[in-house]
Amino acid sequence: MSTFLATSKKQFEYYKQLGEKSFSQLEEPQLFAQTNVDSNSIAMIVNHMVGNMLSRWTDFLTTDGEKSWRNRDREFEAIQPTRNELLQQWQKGWQCLFDALNSIDESDLSRIVYIRNEGHTVQEAIVRQIAHYSYHVGQLVFAAKQLKQTPWQSLSIPRNASESYNAEKFSNEKSVKYFTDDEMKKGKNDNES
Repeated sequence: MSTFLATSKKQFEYYKQLGEKSFSQLEEPQLFAQTNVDSNSIAMIVNHMVGNMLSRWTDFLTTDGEKSWRNRDREFEAIQPTRNELLQQWQKGWQCLFDALNSIDESDLSRIVYIRNEGHTVQEAIVRQIAHYSYHVGQLVFAAKQLKQTPWQSLSIPRNASESYNAEKFSNEKSVKYFTDDEMKKGKNDNES
C-alpha cells in the first residue's frame, strides 16, 4: 500500500473517531437540536456527510461522484431517527469510503475521476474529501461542545495539559510511525491536535 493511501486512511479514521467520541458524550435529543432555523443539527451534518460519502465513493472509479440518486438538499432537512439509526447511517457512509480506498493501490492515484463533471486525479479527490469531512467533523465537535450540559471530555490534549503532554513526547527517542493495514482497520492513531 502506498504511503499516501495509508496516511489518507489514517486521517479519515481519525476524523471518524472524533465524530464518534463527540456523539458518545451527548444525550439522544442533543443530536437533533438546532440552535436556530438556519443552523444544522448534528444529525443533519451526519446525514449530509453520509449522503456525500455514498455518492462520492460508490463506483468512484467509473461513475461521477455526484450520483443522480443523491438528493443533497434533503440531507439538510430536519430528521428524527434514533441515535442507533443515525450511527448505523454514519457507519454505512464510512464503510463505503473505506471499501473504496481498500479497492485501489498506488497505481490508481493518477487515474481521473469526476465530481460534477470536473476531473480530478484519484489523489486529488481523496485530498478533497479529507478536507470536506474534517470541516464537517469540526462542526460536529463544536456543536457537541456547545450542547453538552456536563463537563466535556477532551478529544485531544486537555486544556492546561500541553506542557506535560509535550514533556512525555520529548522524553522519547525520535521515531517515524508506519501503520499496517491491520492497525488502520483497528483505528490506532496518535494524531493529537
